[in-house]
Amino acid sequence: MSGTQTGTQELSCSSCTVGNCSNLRKSFPEFCLTTNAKEGIVEDVTKRYIKSPKDRKIALASAKIESDYYGRATRVEETLLFIRAMGYKKVGVATCVGLLSECNQFARIARAKGIDIYGVACKVGAVDKTVIGLTEDQKLSPGSHESMCNPILQATLLNEQNTELNIVIGLCVGHDSLFIKHSKAPVTYLIVKDRVLCHNPAAALYGAGGYYRRLMSPELPAPARQDRD
Repeated sequence: MSGTQTGTQELSCSSCTVGNCSNLRKSFPEFCLTTNAKEGIVEDVTKRYIKSPKDRKIALASAKIESDYYGRATRVEETLLFIRAMGYKKVGVATCVGLLSECNQFARIARAKGIDIYGVACKVGAVDKTVIGLTEDQKLSPGSHESMCNPILQATLLNEQNTELNIVIGLCVGHDSLFIKHSKAPVTYLIVKDRVLCHNPAAALYGAGGYYRRLMSPELPAPARQDRD
């Protein structure tokens, strides 16, 4: 794709404030990926939905849920509606051990609707963090056993269960990436972890001009352990 350069940064959808691709009621910006896409790529990719029955079914189910329940269904309800629309019978949950209560509640809700839920917590295997190279002084509690998050094992165990869809509940940034990479089933999110903002990461974006204006600084936050030293 060609784009418009500003300094060393190539403009893309992350710089767009128009969103004309949604309904064609405005004008495309000069750098729009829709109008600047390599010739034939939009058509070629669109054909994939037709050629792949599984991808087409997911796309259609998602679009219909959006149309039927826009602004009415919660994320939990949309997830359950999607499971029903897809005909999934066995669903996996990769949960943070700190959100087991939320995982348990979701499982109860899903099972009440006839959905088989199989959950795997992030600390499964109880492997100490030092095994992958973290030093004792880098632990939250140096000198004690501290299990690593084990997203690859989570994915492996869910793969063994032949789950048809896997749901992420609060996995850490990066750990979720590894889980998605190794999951054989499609993955969707129910809860995105944000310990500071009660799992509502968008709040930091809304507050970037006020309470969270520190986000606009080129500096990243210092590790909390420096505050303890």
